[in-house]
Amino acid sequence: MKNDKKDIRALSKEELRDFFESIGDKAFRGNQVYEWLWSKSAHTFEAMTNLSKETRSHLEDNFVINHIAVDNVQRSNDGTIKNAVKLHDGLIVESVLIPAKNRTTACVSSQVGCSLDCKFCATSRLKRMRNLNPDEIYDQVVAIDKESRLYHGMPLSNIVFMGMGEPLMNYKNVLASIEKITSPEGLGMSPKRIVVSTSGVPKMIKKLADDGVKFNLAVSLHSAIQETREKIMPFAKSFTLKDLEESLHYWYELTNKSVTYEYVVWEGINDKEEDVLALIKFCQILPSKVNLIEYNPIGDDDFKQATNKALEMYISLLEKARIPVTVRRSRGKDIDAACGQLANKQ
Repeated sequence: MKNDKKDIRALSKEELRDFFESIGDKAFRGNQVYEWLWSKSAHTFEAMTNLSKETRSHLEDNFVINHIAVDNVQRSNDGTIKNAVKLHDGLIVESVLIPAKNRTTACVSSQVGCSLDCKFCATSRLKRMRNLNPDEIYDQVVAIDKESRLYHGMPLSNIVFMGMGEPLMNYKNVLASIEKITSPEGLGMSPKRIVVSTSGVPKMIKKLADDGVKFNLAVSLHSAIQETREKIMPFAKSFTLKDLEESLHYWYELTNKSVTYEYVVWEGINDKEEDVLALIKFCQILPSKVNLIEYNPIGDDDFKQATNKALEMYISLLEKARIPVTVRRSRGKDIDAACGQLANKQ
């Protein structure tokens, strides 16, 4: 039987106030319900204990709360936690808690599957089923915050949109989720602690700048040579480096915010000096830094982690060009929770 009840978290506070007025109740009830839904993350109407039974019954008759359920939890030897998150329609996405000494980071998903075709990423092999709603993204963060407090004794400090999906292909919902996450009426997190990572969709990067977003931007680059990038990320034929460069210029002009380039070095693909020199030239477009990421195998023999000598060459030449560079060691590889490995294996 089809459920025609509306998802209550799709309503604004004003719409909730209007609903209560329409049933002859006081408008401020909408404020109370809004607080339960967001800052208190209530899963049921029954949990809203400062509302009368009659009010809760009205809500039950008219609405549903399409809350996620953490279906399966895997814990890595290094403290990383991977959640298999079941959505209200039975589809599954994955999110990850990454612990460090003084902070914890949530890696959240924005799509079921992915819209793009990066050859080195397990998620890209999954068909994109649908975009996540703002509340489904928000719920991933709430669940990871609870795990951070439980297992690591500290609240969640950072969020990266680097899980399943291309965030900028779910633009409206991703921004709506961040608005709720950063709102004092939601989780109250600083946008400076949020990174949205994109494979590089120029039109949407410009839109981010136009919308004056306060969070940080990372670009999954992997090569600054067009031909090489197309082999790694075939969609780059449509979203060229020239277009990407123009959009990043625009981003910096409007936001005055630097960009982080996520970059994996593979043996025989992008491990030559010419690759580093092209990257340096691209980095000089605007203030930026490079995150060299350890490759996490997904069973494709075409992609092999580059040698330490190649990595050292990258670091040496980037530092010589005065471009900040860090090497990010992968976490959670033993539970397929590392970068590029999220693929709902279970």
